[in-house]
Amino acid sequence: MDIHAVRDAEIRRFVRETYGLLGTLGLHRRAVGLDLLRAPANVALAPPYLLLRLLVLILRRVGLRGLAARLGRVQLFLPTRVSGEVAARVHALLDRLDAAGAGVAAPPEVRHRAVQDYVAIRAAVAEITTSLTVLFVGFVVFHAATPGIASLAPSVADRLAQIEAARGFWAGERLGQAYYGLFPASASAGEIMTVAFALALIASVVTTFAGVLADPVQKAMGAHRRRLHRLIARLDASGDAESLAPEHLLARTGDLTDALFAIIRALRG
Repeated sequence: MDIHAVRDAEIRRFVRETYGLLGTLGLHRRAVGLDLLRAPANVALAPPYLLLRLLVLILRRVGLRGLAARLGRVQLFLPTRVSGEVAARVHALLDRLDAAGAGVAAPPEVRHRAVQDYVAIRAAVAEITTSLTVLFVGFVVFHAATPGIASLAPSVADRLAQIEAARGFWAGERLGQAYYGLFPASASAGEIMTVAFALALIASVVTTFAGVLADPVQKAMGAHRRRLHRLIARLDASGDAESLAPEHLLARTGDLTDALFAIIRALRG
């Protein structure tokens, strides 16, 4: 029996059933409800999660494996129905591999931790998808690079201030549009913060359902299949082969870029 062939066949089946268009639509139906309330908290917990994983990696490198193992078991994200369903399906996949004689020898605790890390990667990909969506909106609507909420909010707030100022212009809205086209109105710091808060809530909802778009694309690109093979390779190595997935770094790179763009805009006035 070719173990690798069995694993690949089961993984392809899993990806087809879970991440195809119909599969991901069925998966994300579970997000309607309390998941929408947990989403903003999980987005906010993503940076601390990255810092925790970096700390675990450093502790392993300096030989403090016991402390690293304890910190590695800490799960910061709030459980959602979607993440719980994905985790259950991955565990079922591992059980099928065991039954077919192509399983991994990692103990249950290591399996659980690896599956939770896999689910966290999906959250990072959802954030990346949201950032790309915000970037697209910024280019189309404002003709500017807006990799995140911090850089998009001032543009939206200024546009709203422009509309409000034109409506209140003493000579009428049409002349107001012409006047403020020459002398643009600017939003106050308070208005920008209010818009940023509203956009953050919208972005959290988009992140919750980002997989509906991202899953079929990743399926077509083979990303889901490679990620599951990476999970099994980690379990073959007793769970120590992976501490920090590149998706987390990419998601936080987007945050840093967003903050940099916002700072540059503020310095330009």
